[in-house]
Amino acid sequence: MRSSQILALILILAASAFGQGMTNGIMSPPANVRPPGLKNVGMRQNLNQPIPADLTFTDDLGRTVRLGDYFGKKPIILNLVYFTCPMLCGEVLSGLENSLRMMKFEVGKEFDVITVSFDPHDTPEAAAKKKSEFLRRYKRPGAELGWHFLVGHQDAIDSLTKAAGFDYQYDPKTRQFAHTTAILILTPEGRIAQYYYGIEYPPKDLRLGLVEAGAGQIGNVVDALLLYCYHYDPEQGKYSATILRVLRLAGVATMLFIGTLIFVMIRRGPSHDAPGAGRTT
Repeated sequence: MRSSQILALILILAASAFGQGMTNGIMSPPANVRPPGLKNVGMRQNLNQPIPADLTFTDDLGRTVRLGDYFGKKPIILNLVYFTCPMLCGEVLSGLENSLRMMKFEVGKEFDVITVSFDPHDTPEAAAKKKSEFLRRYKRPGAELGWHFLVGHQDAIDSLTKAAGFDYQYDPKTRQFAHTTAILILTPEGRIAQYYYGIEYPPKDLRLGLVEAGAGQIGNVVDALLLYCYHYDPEQGKYSATILRVLRLAGVATMLFIGTLIFVMIRRGPSHDAPGAGRTT
């Protein structure tokens, strides 16, 4: 393996490690303690901040689109990759597709996915090829209407990555990008609700994240109960149980069970307790 390829591999793995949090939590270390090739690589959480709706990109069919065209209807998963990435971006997309396939929610019905390339040299043809690859894996009818693969010019890419808190760096020696790995969940209005880091995303967490971001537009009673008992932790990028709420819900369930039991016993009455009582011989 050539030295340039080895260097690129090290930069990619290091960027992923920093994005997933080899120090406290998942946040990137300060720029002054990062390796030289990763000075501008990391992820900043811009929770509740809007993704600019007026940014224009080109979709996998060659059409000019605004990000706002996808807002206003349902929650969205946003991820940033580049289509000629030799390793990490493919792992991100594979991890995402695997999680989506394990969910009952379907792309294009309960939520949409927007995959944007941060390489201005990527083309609509490359976007279409990547989309076709992952739709074949996903195997859900109608998903092509809800999973959008976009490319764009540098100014639009810069505005989007800045809003998302996604910092990356181009290495001219290897002609590759050093970057972290994460997906974002957006509200239907395009505000950042949650971040999930790494290349594997628990389907349960993604479902709860989409339900919470959708603010009641999707999900069922079970999801509402789970959201009552589980809390999204931005420091860890996942849901964890809220013990007090779990105990409170268990207490309510116990009281309902006892109340139901007492009600049934009263309705039965004493005559049911002594078979043959009241009979004369």
